[in-house]
Parts: sequence; C-alpha cells; structure tokens
Amino acid sequence: KMNASLGLVVVMLLILGRTHGNSVTQTEGQVTISEGTLLTINCTYSATTIAYPALFWYVQYPGEGLKLLLKAVTANDKVSNKGFEATYNKEATSFHLEKASVQESDSAVYYCALGDTVAETAEGAERKL
Repeated sequence: KMNASLGLVVVMLLILGRTHGNSVTQTEGQVTISEGTLLTINCTYSATTIAYPALFWYVQYPGEGLKLLLKAVTANDKVSNKGFEATYNKEATSFHLEKASVQESDSAVYYCALGDTVAETAEGAERKL
C-alpha cells in the first residue's frame, strides 16, 4: 500500500458582480486538487457595452494584496505568466485559466475581470473587485 503524501492546492473562485450589462462568470466556491495536476478555472464573459473588452486574471495569495496575473487585450491572444496561461476566445466569450502542474504555493483566490481596452481601465477592473 503506497503511503504517498500529496500536497493539496486550494483555489477559491469568486463570481464578480455585473456592471453596466458587462459581466464575467466563473466557477464559484472552493476547489481542492492534488499537486502536480492540471488546474483549469473557467471564466466566460458578457460584454454588451464594450466592443473589445480587455480580460484579466488577478490572484490574491493568503495575507497579500491583489496582483495582476494575466491580461489579454486582443481576441485570440494567448497569454502566460508563471506557468499560468489563458486564451482570449472571442467566439466562445471565454478566458479560461490553466496551469499544467499546480504547486501548493499556488493556493490562492483567483479573480476573472473585464475592462475596456479603449480606456485601458486595468485599474478600474481592479477597483471593481
């Protein structure tokens, strides 16, 4: 009988509020997965007043402030940072976050957000959280 001690990664997922008919929806609640496995956090968006929304993933590690993890401003952009990646899929209106092999240090709260590329409101997206 194997006595493998698996580290667990706890990921909190929050749904962000709707603003001016634009919104993002992501899986809600807490997800616990084993270290070394694939993490996928779904995020779909609805942009009724923004023609070309910018999409963001923010991360908040325990005891720390909010940090920008990924930002995509053009449809079909594939962006990556620290092993995380997401593709801005305009057809599917999605911006799913993935990491091939998660570590215990990835335990955090992850937020999906959208903003207006014209106004470049990255700060605005952060404030809405």
